[in-house]
Amino acid sequence: MFELEIYLLFGSLLLLISVFASKASDSYGVPALLIFLLIGIVVGSEVLDFIYFDDPEIAQTLGIIALIYILFSGGMDTNWRKIKRVLYMGIGLSTLGVLLSAFVVGIFAYVVLNFSILQGMLLGAIISSTDAAAVFSVLRSKSIGLKYNLKELIELESGTNDPMAIFLSIGLIGLVQNEGESILGMVPVFFQQMVFGGLIGLVLGRLFTWITNHINLGYDGLYPVLVLVFAPLGYTLSQLAGGNGFLAVYIIGLIMGNSSLIHKKSLMQFNDGVAWLMQITMFLALGFLVFPSEIIAVWIPGLLLAGALIFIARPISVYITLFFTRLNFRAKTMVAWVGLRGAVPIILATFPLVADLENAETMFSIVFFVVITSVVIQGTTIPWVSRLLHVNTPIKQKTRYPIELEPSIDTKSVLKEREIKDDSPLVGKKIVELELPENVLIVLINRKGKFLVPRGDTILEPHDKVMILSDQGKVDIVREIFS
Repeated sequence: MFELEIYLLFGSLLLLISVFASKASDSYGVPALLIFLLIGIVVGSEVLDFIYFDDPEIAQTLGIIALIYILFSGGMDTNWRKIKRVLYMGIGLSTLGVLLSAFVVGIFAYVVLNFSILQGMLLGAIISSTDAAAVFSVLRSKSIGLKYNLKELIELESGTNDPMAIFLSIGLIGLVQNEGESILGMVPVFFQQMVFGGLIGLVLGRLFTWITNHINLGYDGLYPVLVLVFAPLGYTLSQLAGGNGFLAVYIIGLIMGNSSLIHKKSLMQFNDGVAWLMQITMFLALGFLVFPSEIIAVWIPGLLLAGALIFIARPISVYITLFFTRLNFRAKTMVAWVGLRGAVPIILATFPLVADLENAETMFSIVFFVVITSVVIQGTTIPWVSRLLHVNTPIKQKTRYPIELEPSIDTKSVLKEREIKDDSPLVGKKIVELELPENVLIVLINRKGKFLVPRGDTILEPHDKVMILSDQGKVDIVREIFS
């Protein structure tokens, strides 16, 4: 029993340190994944030696489970209205872009690092997916936004390019093990997985939404448990049907997050918390798996490959994929620069280890080095590059109100925030003078960070942020009054 208590204490302290570290990430603009990995390395086998962990199969399983929930939560957080403007560009980057990046890195690894052509392509496929979370943590800490819908494009790309990278990696591992097979045999399998995964995701997303809204559970606390089941269930059903489970999970989350859903706000917050727990656990485990001496031993090929990825492969894949789009050169360059690598390449690097391929340990060490290098070089320079390219824009800070509206699926009321501009004709007017339509009510005013409960004789001032409760059908009228 005492040993169990020690494990619980140690695990709790690790999670606590990681949570505090994520706060430091927001404050100083250091991507959280880098901090979590470093914590895992420090307490791992070759530094403090608190934990000896050398089982890539367990790390791979843990990574897959974590990725299921991360993609599901990412889908729920994705705003369909915004990403549909960049849908074709995002899909292009997550398919053709991934393929081009893997090909260029693969050729470089074959020519410069003396890998076989298939092993080089496998290495390129493993490090071909991007991680938007690291980008947005840096931008958020510096209060920087991006023009030209680049945030939505980067978000969509990172949410949909993992299935392609996973498919290529698994397919190339099969080719390495069976060199007599043709690479063309992967083409029909690719279309089968993507089509089946997409269709199953669409069907299950609508089915799970209907179940959530109509099951009428007696306890509100059971709804998060219900939704928690949907992610692994969708993944498993898609995989068994021959589809891509990761794509299905993302689409299920996308549909549920953009539908009328009972307890939607609390469910999204719960899933966001689960995704963070999965990220922390996954990065810590991957950090445990790393032996620093092995990483140091491959610093030269790792640095060469990181340079080829950052300065050659990623720009080529972006410029070619986005060649016929309306994005200007500066916007494309920004997309090329924010192609940070994250957890998925490290998880995929465990696949050759589990398959016991030749040079698998070297591949894992190189991939880990490339990910760290990408985060350090690209992650820390994102604000500077965005200003240099003139694609940055200030982020409008979202107000956190002491009240929230948690609508049911049949509720017609919505809460909207509107800011009173300096030159607004509403400045100096009493609320009673606004002649608001029926079923429209100002419930709270945020004035310089202080919240006021308004009365009819409350006078509006510049920069007041007004919270308005109205019927959904009156939203356009409210927008017109306060514009």
